[in-house]
Amino acid sequence: MAERERTGGGPGRLLVAVYAVFALAAGARAAVQIATKFDEARLAYLLSAVAAVVYVLATVALAVGGRVTRRIAVAACSVELAGVLVVGSLSLADPAAFPDATVWSGYGRGYGFVPLVLPIAGLYWLWRTARSDRGRVVRPDGDG
Repeated sequence: MAERERTGGGPGRLLVAVYAVFALAAGARAAVQIATKFDEARLAYLLSAVAAVVYVLATVALAVGGRVTRRIAVAACSVELAGVLVVGSLSLADPAAFPDATVWSGYGRGYGFVPLVLPIAGLYWLWRTARSDRGRVVRPDGDG
């Protein structure tokens, strides 16, 4: 598969890098919050940990590419988008339910709304790279 057609190649490299940064940021934040003040906002801190896991899955799946990992990436980006929309809406509708912010609170407002845009960009990139594969015949030697 040509470099520009792979999920982790071309513009996909930037997407993988942003997902990796968010995986690290959300994971570190959740680890510190859970270790130091878990009793203050259990739901928020657990949601940040879930977000970190989703970001790690998306990072690896987008970087690796391939049929199975593409499905994992679609699932991760879809779960992320649903999480941002649900948690974002709930955090605005009932702020008392979230005494401390999560990565997805307020649709990712604390992170410049990147958590809202990122899964949309990821799903678009997966759709775009899948389209470039359609109808393409790959010879046994790997050249298309």
